[in-house]
Amino acid sequence: MPLGGIALAACFVLPARVLDFAYRRLVRPLLFRCDAERVHHFVMAFLHGLGPAMQSLHRAFPQDATREREVFGLKFPNAVGLAAGFDKNALVLPAWEGLGFGFAEVGTITARAQPGNPRPRLFRVPEIGGVINRMGFNNDGAEVVAARLAKLRATPRWPRFPVGINLGKSKVTPLEEATADYLASFARLRELGDYFVLNVSSPNTPGLRKLQDRAALAELFGAVQAANFAKKPVLVKIAPDLTWEAVDDVLALVEEHAIAGVIATNTTIDHSPVPQARRQTGGLSGKPLRTRATEVIRHITSRTKTPVIGVGGIFSAADAREKFDAGAALIQLYTGFIYEGPALVRKIANL
Repeated sequence: MPLGGIALAACFVLPARVLDFAYRRLVRPLLFRCDAERVHHFVMAFLHGLGPAMQSLHRAFPQDATREREVFGLKFPNAVGLAAGFDKNALVLPAWEGLGFGFAEVGTITARAQPGNPRPRLFRVPEIGGVINRMGFNNDGAEVVAARLAKLRATPRWPRFPVGINLGKSKVTPLEEATADYLASFARLRELGDYFVLNVSSPNTPGLRKLQDRAALAELFGAVQAANFAKKPVLVKIAPDLTWEAVDDVLALVEEHAIAGVIATNTTIDHSPVPQARRQTGGLSGKPLRTRATEVIRHITSRTKTPVIGVGGIFSAADAREKFDAGAALIQLYTGFIYEGPALVRKIANL
């Protein structure tokens, strides 16, 4: 790594307040002038280049063991994770460790490679601290991602934290064949992840949310667990738009099939907070989701001891504390990371 790259990577170990100021006043205004998906690809390229240096710098500093948490049999350096949807193709895992995350979830990955929905498909809504996406599970497919992960696992650059793999249904696969599609992805990737997530709640693949119905979910859980020879933790990611009765149906199946955890929640199809001129088809994430996501977490943890990963509207340490107080064992960032930058990871990890 050239000295210039190391120096730039070293910026990420600056005090959180300095990093926060630089991101809010300098970096974010520039990034937000450009198309959201174009910026995403730029950031991913940047992290790919500097990831190893950032990772090395992070490892050079002793980590605070008091931040560690053990959840569903895995040890997490801290409770702050990267949500699925950011690193769809497992391209920059060393960078997430370098930024101080306690875990990262790659994907959503499907059995078949697919381009996703037509562009534009990613939209910021700054007035409400939101993002609307209709990406449609664009990814390289299970075969390519598996090869990429296997190659990284054979190097010292594999992260020293749990890596989750988020699985979805290929768009071209009929809904009645969904279980076989998930199984194909799981079979190819099951040796490479530390935990797995069955994503049945994205609003951007036609019919996918029907897999949250009791019969379909029971079939999926049973088949994946039957193929889970190494007994890796398998989680399910649910929508914030479910009724309480539907959430309870999911929880009953979670208990029945020994599902290790619930991720609450995915994006919402309720766009009522979005200004009329900004409305787009897709799932809404960010600040408008905060309250509902917390309500879902509280509902789940009042009914089961199954661990919950809280996601939705986390823009500050106070927002994260709200999720923990509601019973979340871990939290994940996505939209908050886009708006608040890398200092947010450290602020929450230091709680």
